[in-house]
Amino acid sequence: MSSLHPRKLIQGDRSLPDLSQFSIHPERGFLPAEDPLASLPSQFATWDELGADLPKLLATEKLRPAVDRLPILDATELSGPALRRAMLVLSFLGHGYVWETWRESACTRLPAALAVPWHQVATKLGRPPVLSYASYAMDNWRRIDRREPIQLDNVALLQNFLGGLDEEWFIAVHIDIEAKASPLLPALVAAQAAVSEGDVAPLERHLETITSALAGMYATLLRMTERCDPYIYYNRVRPYIHGFTEHPVVYEGVEEYAGEPRRFHGETGAQSTIIPSIDAALGILHGQDELLIYLNRMRAYAPPAHRAFLERIESGPAIRPYVEARATTEPTLAAVYNRCVDLVEAFRSKHLEYAATYIHRQSQHGANSTHYGTGGTPFMTYLKKHRDETAAHHLST
Repeated sequence: MSSLHPRKLIQGDRSLPDLSQFSIHPERGFLPAEDPLASLPSQFATWDELGADLPKLLATEKLRPAVDRLPILDATELSGPALRRAMLVLSFLGHGYVWETWRESACTRLPAALAVPWHQVATKLGRPPVLSYASYAMDNWRRIDRREPIQLDNVALLQNFLGGLDEEWFIAVHIDIEAKASPLLPALVAAQAAVSEGDVAPLERHLETITSALAGMYATLLRMTERCDPYIYYNRVRPYIHGFTEHPVVYEGVEEYAGEPRRFHGETGAQSTIIPSIDAALGILHGQDELLIYLNRMRAYAPPAHRAFLERIESGPAIRPYVEARATTEPTLAAVYNRCVDLVEAFRSKHLEYAATYIHRQSQHGANSTHYGTGGTPFMTYLKKHRDETAAHHLST
């Protein structure tokens, strides 16, 4: 593995902050610096065993009795990769418990044996005790060939709900997008530094890096339809990632909640900080609307270090005003900025298409709610709006 350090990304004496403070790896981006653990310490083996058996337990509707028989284990001493592994397994078990009989009704309680340790690990991770994108995708993979990189044809999931090609592919696409985004994260910081220093050539170079990474992300997104069927996704993948906003859940035994039902949003790609960071750096602004409110709310579900990176980018300077002021004198700089904007627009446009294909159209014949996630029915109009607002930032030259 390369020892490339983020400080080497800017030539000369200027240097970048150490991006490891934001849990950013130079070759993996927001993905873990080390491959996620496939098992927990032996005292938590029962969680791993239930996780491995989860598809069978859900298929036979025997998960709830199995979880009800669990002892309450203390997870407060877990740390590092084991802590993230525990969050992964408990999140899948928790959502499986609530949504096991989703066609009839959701369960409105979580037994203490699940709720207490789930709350413990979530608190240590700085996230709510619910399945979020970090556990669903970023911590949920292994490389089939450890000599090869993290990419679509070399990752398999550590944990599934029902399993099968469509579920594997849906999540693997997101993992690959995270990996493809790794070069642009330090480039965003480097580009902002170039703006601060008034250096056109480095800024253009870093924008080229961002463009290349965006192109790779978009190419991966285009492959979603290869192995993830809309019907299968809507009826066998999506039901289990719903959160508890419409069906609040009591976390039994969690003193902080005092027996009061909790409402948490479920997993969504909107909990990734990649696109918000790009928006902030490029100066792509969105008018106030329900989707923007929702997206800002999703920040609480991202790892704290990733949220801190987004805040670092938002502190500026934004790249757009600098490029716009030089659009006529530095046409190549404006051109590469426009390519970045065009690719963000293309990414949003494809996401809008998938929201229509995988959720909105399927909802005409399906049973699970369309109110969840950025692809849900209430947000379709706003997805179009955000796409159009992105396109409006294309500079005239």
